[in-house]
Amino acid sequence: MKFQFVFLIKTFVFLSVFFLFFSCASKKDLVYYQNIDSLQTKQNVTSYEVKIQPDDLLMIIVSADDPEVAIPFNLKTYSIAGNNKLDVARGQETLQLYLVDHNGNIEFPVVGKIKVGGYSRTEVLELLQNKIGNYIKNPIINLRITNFKVSLQGEVNQPGTYPVASERITLIEALSMAKDLTIYGKRDNILVIREVNGVKSYNRVDLTKSDFINSPFYYLAQNDVVYVEPNKTRVNSSAVGPNTSVIISAISILVSLSVLIFK
Repeated sequence: MKFQFVFLIKTFVFLSVFFLFFSCASKKDLVYYQNIDSLQTKQNVTSYEVKIQPDDLLMIIVSADDPEVAIPFNLKTYSIAGNNKLDVARGQETLQLYLVDHNGNIEFPVVGKIKVGGYSRTEVLELLQNKIGNYIKNPIINLRITNFKVSLQGEVNQPGTYPVASERITLIEALSMAKDLTIYGKRDNILVIREVNGVKSYNRVDLTKSDFINSPFYYLAQNDVVYVEPNKTRVNSSAVGPNTSVIISAISILVSLSVLIFK
């Protein structure tokens, strides 16, 4: 009788601890792109371009058939001292960048103040082409955002802020840079925080539904913040974790007392 009672108590303890840490998860909670075969794509991916925003750093280089005529339209490079004697002696050539001010403007050589905030790269290139074309025949203009970055937080394997070399990145690519979601991340409630013209928006994306590919947040903009919320298992384990040893100790005491009582 005593042996059976102790066995039942120990079995109860084992099952209690087991269910504290493990819970069932269904396929619909974990699998991405569900029902993607039935999805009708609506967006031409080649048409997407980010909009230039205040505090963006732009590298703009103007060239022409005659290099001399393009010089006044480029910011001058300057030399900075390096980390060793050789660099100090010769300096390092560093290209100056255009900082977009809070009104969305930049000061461009010769041309003057230009409004670029809220425009796409293609639109700014066209604008510059028209303005510089008054001075240079067939100017060649290159433009890129040099401080494009996105931040990933929460239940991803490697949270952090990631620089983006190109000017177009998808939510899936960003999550891949962070080594994907952990098993504890809620895949149906990804938060994307975005600021446009000083106004922040908060948006939810469901990775388990394939139609998120047509969402305005399938592509990320510069400085977007992506937050992956923890699921119930993670939340519960955070509460249980610090108290697990106390719970087990309490149950062990109860087992010992029960053995003494029924001895």
